[in-house]
Amino acid sequence: MTREAASLVAGAKQWASYYGDYPNGEEGAVLTAPLRIRAAWAANDAEAFAHMFIENGSMLVGDRQLMNRDEIRSYMAEAFGGAYKGSRLTEEPREIRLLTGSVAVAIMEGGILRAGADSLAAADEVRAMWVVVRHEGDWRIASYQTSPIKG
Repeated sequence: MTREAASLVAGAKQWASYYGDYPNGEEGAVLTAPLRIRAAWAANDAEAFAHMFIENGSMLVGDRQLMNRDEIRSYMAEAFGGAYKGSRLTEEPREIRLLTGSVAVAIMEGGILRAGADSLAAADEVRAMWVVVRHEGDWRIASYQTSPIKG
């Protein structure tokens, strides 16, 4: 196996581990939406990040409620150029619940690994709630918010 092929296999195995107890079925399909957000964050790609939200999707950031894809894109572009530059989103699924055939809630735990950090600081640990909807045949984010685990 070539070095490039070995690297691709290692990367695929790493990403497969992100699905936790939800590697298959509808729950696994729902989880692809937050995982694609994670990949966009790792690339510091505000466009790809915002694209995962439905047009009128929302994201609660601190005390600020972002109310559509354009606001989310703008906020993340600024954040990726500043405070979140080089950071990574790390979240593990705790529960995926299908509410209907086209609406689900994903509960995740994790946080933001700051640039250069190897582990998540206790003060940065959060529980995240993703409201995920089937939109034009794909799972997309309708709403995202986090709450600190330890205050």
